[in-house]
Amino acid sequence: MLNRMREHQTERAELRGDCARCFGLCCVALPFAASADFAVDKAAGTPCRNLREDHRCGIHARLRQQGFTGCTVYDCFGAGQQVSQITFGGQDWRTGPPERARRMFEVFPVVRQLHELLYYLTEALALPAARPVHAELRKALAKTEELTAGTPEQLAGLDVAAHRQEVNVLLLRTSELARAGVKGRRKDRRGADLMGARLKGADLRGASLRGACLIAADLTGADLRGADLIGADLRDADLTDADLTGTLFLTQPQLNAARGSAGTRLPGSATRPGHWTAQV
Repeated sequence: MLNRMREHQTERAELRGDCARCFGLCCVALPFAASADFAVDKAAGTPCRNLREDHRCGIHARLRQQGFTGCTVYDCFGAGQQVSQITFGGQDWRTGPPERARRMFEVFPVVRQLHELLYYLTEALALPAARPVHAELRKALAKTEELTAGTPEQLAGLDVAAHRQEVNVLLLRTSELARAGVKGRRKDRRGADLMGARLKGADLRGASLRGACLIAADLTGADLRGADLIGADLRDADLTDADLTGTLFLTQPQLNAARGSAGTRLPGSATRPGHWTAQV
């Protein structure tokens, strides 16, 4: 059991972005528009003005102050280093032909989606309640890992949406099995529009909040133990003193996008965002 826990921790670590092993792909391949999240417009395939020659961010320590909050809540789930070091064998987009750069930028979002699925599948396999579907989850994990090892051409032609749908069926079943053991009312708020909702102190134990819009929602002191948060939009949601222990499929980017405090209870695998400190 102890060895399995260590393996799980290692798997989680590999499914987080490692900028030191990446060629700044998220800073080039992805577009963004001037908004509350980004200070300027940037087209896909165009390097961010803050990207240095060594592929590191020139304002990394001041991103929020400089108007690039969107960058602080993003994580590629390890896709950046996968594409940079494995798919393209350590070949830099800056030094190669334009076609290589174009293909790297095309493949990166595909691998990012696959790595996100690897994260969810890894989390599902760590749930004892999901034991009835562990065999199917392991097969899905193996298939997804096999897809990430594809050639640039194979990845560019992959119907990633179809694969996501196959995996989602398993993740939904996992969620149902895990939430069945949660005491209290298990509300179904899947895909609900809860933007700005007043949910202070709400009992959301075991609730399905899959894909729910919780932007700027007041979840102060809410009980979210055992809730399914896969795909939930937590941008600017207030999680002060909320209990998120045992939540299902919660990601670090979701936490980074929210607000919280020292009293917010988190799963053991999560890291308390640095910008929460000022809200204690």
